[in-house]
Amino acid sequence: QVQLVESGGGLVQPGGSLTLSCTISGLILDYYDFAWFRQAPGKEREGVSCTSSSLRSTYYADSVKGRFTISRDNEKKTVYLQMNKLTPEDTAVYYCAAPFRGCHSQEYDVVGQGTQVTVSS
Repeated sequence: QVQLVESGGGLVQPGGSLTLSCTISGLILDYYDFAWFRQAPGKEREGVSCTSSSLRSTYYADSVKGRFTISRDNEKKTVYLQMNKLTPEDTAVYYCAAPFRGCHSQEYDVVGQGTQVTVSS
């Protein structure tokens, strides 16, 4: 059974940083892409970032480019999202996901339970 479990969310002041972790079971990470997306109240789901297994490429939404960094440790079966220079607009529930058809599909076959990130003074 494939499971993705996020952790690391919380309350942070504007300009602060957080690192989210996604621990994965039931998959060999080397063969899969993994993504982070977010959902804020009243807003559409937004793909934040994705890491590709085959090309070792990374992708970012324009809204987070230069501030967020996605990384993966296949041996630890964990994907990370380092978030810097956070703003209130980054407030959302962040989900880790496995898009089996690849990053560009933005179709998430397995999704974690989500972790809340709140940016507020």
